Amino acid sequence: MAIPYLLLQTIVVPLIAAAVTYPLGRRLGRRVGWVSFAALLYTSVLLLLAGIEIFNTGAPIREEYAWAAIIGLKFGFLADNLSLPVALVMNAVVAATSVYSMPYMKHRLEAMFGKERSDQYPLYFVNYLLFAVGLAGVALSTNLIELYVFVELVLIPSYLLIGLFGYVDKERIALMYFIWNHVGAFLFLAGILIVYFTSGSFDIDAMASIARNPLAFWVVFLILVGWLFKMATFGFHVWLPWAHGEHPTSIAAIIAIIVGLGNYVIVRLLVAQLFSVFRLFGLPLMVLAVVTMFYAGYSTMVQDDVKRLYAWSTIGQTAYSLLGIGSLTVLGITGGVFYFVSHMIGKCILFSTAGILLSQTGTRDIREMGGLAKRMPVTAIIALSGTLILSAVPPLSGFQAEWIMFVGIFTQGSIGSLAYGVVAVFGMIATLFTVAYTFWPIRRIFFGPISSAMEGVKEAPLTMTAPLLSLAAISIIIGVYPESVARYLYPYVSGLPVLGG
Repeated sequence: MAIPYLLLQTIVVPLIAAAVTYPLGRRLGRRVGWVSFAALLYTSVLLLLAGIEIFNTGAPIREEYAWAAIIGLKFGFLADNLSLPVALVMNAVVAATSVYSMPYMKHRLEAMFGKERSDQYPLYFVNYLLFAVGLAGVALSTNLIELYVFVELVLIPSYLLIGLFGYVDKERIALMYFIWNHVGAFLFLAGILIVYFTSGSFDIDAMASIARNPLAFWVVFLILVGWLFKMATFGFHVWLPWAHGEHPTSIAAIIAIIVGLGNYVIVRLLVAQLFSVFRLFGLPLMVLAVVTMFYAGYSTMVQDDVKRLYAWSTIGQTAYSLLGIGSLTVLGITGGVFYFVSHMIGKCILFSTAGILLSQTGTRDIREMGGLAKRMPVTAIIALSGTLILSAVPPLSGFQAEWIMFVGIFTQGSIGSLAYGVVAVFGMIATLFTVAYTFWPIRRIFFGPISSAMEGVKEAPLTMTAPLLSLAAISIIIGVYPESVARYLYPYVSGLPVLGG
């Protein structure tokens, strides 16, 4: 039985939940987080049902609605082999983190105000639900202006939450985050406007009609550079370690998703619609990705602050997907998007682990930790699962994603120019940094002798650990059964005019 307005509900239900969260929050306190979880669980189920239908039939789900009829402007939502797995995993991560947010925000408010402040919970969860709306909208949009609106919708609550509940110098860092991301959004908007003035339409599918126009180069350039700003690639990265290291850790997973979301947008807009122009940027994008991986890997290795360590690692991990996309091969692009999907889960687990450590030990300094597996065995298992995902160790999802991606990268390296082969080899070498900077903190934090200051540390509450264990279970399922993601992505990418398509 078809569910009416299925995709529209994924946008509207969290908006309704946000509207009722504020009045309910003053009475329920942090328990209002369950309203957020209920709404996001419901929308996750809707997306799962949509995914099952697409899996079985191969047909995308499209919904279209009037926006400004007088000028022929419409908005719509599309769940297909590319957007569905991205939207579903994003929604699942945000749903899981909404439960984690309740105990974490209790700790954060007590640290900020000296006591729990019930009036702050509705402010937090209203903004939190707007994240879910924006992320789903970016994944499902069929219209460029609609897509831009959702991109901005994601930016505003993240700016507010960093400024309200962040850590060191939070107002300045929130402004830094906003400016850098808004510059990227401005360049993206400039590219969108050129598309409209050359094609007469804001529809994403209309972008293909301008491929032979000389302005198409500038469309690709502006959109690509705009998203490279937001993805914090080398040269545009200076804002991320600050913003990602000092925000409230309960939104860390969402910030990581926002950073990596450009991989999806690049495939949706530039590879799928303007490939004949985008191919000019393939090799430079791969070189930039490898440089970013090496630089971020080295910078991650010298961090002693657990939050800043995982913040720096986000820069390098996001570049993995760019490397695959730049290869311009079916498997490279498939693996690149697959890796983004896996990275969302792994980075949520590790950043949330950092929040657990901060709330339970009172410190972010790795040098003050050690031997915590004796006091926090469940947290240690969770942290290890996130490490295995990002290090691409089977049977977790990261292995399947990275394997597919590097097969595509080396395919281009073997039949393309020598430069592609050199970049592919250096890309593989850069992965050694990931193994080092993910396992290294695990050893320092959870093993070895425990210091006297950590003897009284207790395990985190179930509301913090259970959501992360559920995400680890999802990663195992994807790793054991990679077709659950690859069966969506591969047919979509193989239909594009890329190598092997």
